[in-house]
Amino acid sequence: MYVLRKGVAWRDVPVRVVGCSGITGRRRLRDWTEAGVWPTLHHALLTELRPADALDMDDCAVDGSHVRALNGGTTSGLRPSPAGDRDPSIT
Repeated sequence: MYVLRKGVAWRDVPVRVVGCSGITGRRRLRDWTEAGVWPTLHHALLTELRPADALDMDDCAVDGSHVRALNGGTTSGLRPSPAGDRDPSIT
């Protein structure tokens, strides 16, 4: 969470704040992701929060970089720039 909230590189994570080096944190994140920890944790949280009516979706956000477009979306790749049709500047 520190990396996400502060926008720092993994190597710049202060050990005294998070309890491990940024490189160790990054490695653990990778290992936990590969082990399937996040979907399991997500399911456990929802199982606990829903019956307690403690899940308020009014304050949720979805970051598009984490949502996979299974069919690649309606377009894919870079679009040509209209500037490419212009003559190059000679000044």
